[in-house]
Amino acid sequence: MGSKLYWNEEIETISREELEKLQESLLKEHLALAYNKSEYYRQSFDNAGVRPEDFKKLSDLSKFPFVNKYIERERQLEKPLLGDMIAVDEEEVVFVSASSGSTGVPTLSPFTKRDFEEFQDVQSRLFWAAGMRPKDRYVHALNFTLFVGGPDVIGAQNLGALCIWAGAIPSDRLLFILKEFQPTVIWTTPSYAWYLGETAKKQGIDPAKDLAINRIIVAGEPGGSIDATREAIEGLWDAKVYDFYGISDIFGACAGMCSERNGLHLAEDHILVEVIDPETLEPVPDGERGEIVLTTLRKTARPMIRFRTGDIGTVNKERCACGRTHARINITGRLDDMLIVSGVNVFPSDIEFVVRNMSELSGEYRITAFTENFTNKFKVEVERAIGNDEDSEALAQKVSAAIKTRIGVKPKEVIVLQNGELPRATHKAKRLIDLRQKA
Repeated sequence: MGSKLYWNEEIETISREELEKLQESLLKEHLALAYNKSEYYRQSFDNAGVRPEDFKKLSDLSKFPFVNKYIERERQLEKPLLGDMIAVDEEEVVFVSASSGSTGVPTLSPFTKRDFEEFQDVQSRLFWAAGMRPKDRYVHALNFTLFVGGPDVIGAQNLGALCIWAGAIPSDRLLFILKEFQPTVIWTTPSYAWYLGETAKKQGIDPAKDLAINRIIVAGEPGGSIDATREAIEGLWDAKVYDFYGISDIFGACAGMCSERNGLHLAEDHILVEVIDPETLEPVPDGERGEIVLTTLRKTARPMIRFRTGDIGTVNKERCACGRTHARINITGRLDDMLIVSGVNVFPSDIEFVVRNMSELSGEYRITAFTENFTNKFKVEVERAIGNDEDSEALAQKVSAAIKTRIGVKPKEVIVLQNGELPRATHKAKRLIDLRQKA
């Protein structure tokens, strides 16, 4: 079993034509389920003047209305506990996860027994694509408390790996586990992977020599798909980094890197992807950046039809060199985090690309957005690398010029701090401080 290339070769290497036929078939059934079983979708489709039978081909999906986090939250508050978007009785729901609630009331994501089992089969598929095998020891360093990524450890168990359910424990305890049990694979966020490696070194542990980690799975931030960030983590740990993407509103990881690490394969037999211009709501060509819109194809507890994720990224539907045919997505940031400066869209990931590529810097950064004379501005704080005593003003000008070269505009100010002055993230890093509403 360990020698096979794919978890499910038939579905992962299906031709694009056959995959789209499968999506059409699944979506016809799914739209009918949503309309017939969900109070919300029946009213929403009626208000938009569409019926499930209006869907004949994939392009017809554009006739149907979008949903978003605000609608999801509103419907949950209107009809507690699970809202009126659900398409099953509560008795059929066996598991719920919840969003962090960082932008409002936490929203629940329900699963039937079949939903949950299929969710974990997709996790096994993504783990296998990232190189995990039954011989591996896997430490799951994600929060288990209502977090949709918590149960993903079951996908690793189903694959046959020895699994250590660590959860979100203090770094000292996690380092003890890494040293004592010598696991080979770990999953966390890019920021925490960097922080944990730095913490290990401060304790006299060399992650590359004293630990057995050879694969690091990261998610929750764009860093795993930024070459410079991935290479920095890999250099610290002497381990390969694989980026995963998940969304609590649907299910845990639904896309992940394969051995080629050139985009994240989306499980297109479960989820259909669109990329739209967030202003016009029209589709953008493959390869161009826009808002990611996802539609479930099989999840019965709560169908999500044209869910606007708020994530900005691109899609590539060409066959990958690994042989997989499912589309590859690349997430570059959050719509909420985007700044428009002098007509240019600026994302924290653009700044991260610059900072991580400069050997003169530690790689840590913080962006502050503000309004000045009714115009958006931003400043960037960076840290000098250990041993770099370059003049602060000269270094700041160098960083500013590199940012302008990358994105077309430069920050109002670059502040150079000493190594260690910026706070380190133990899980998701807060890279953007937005003061624009206070201006």
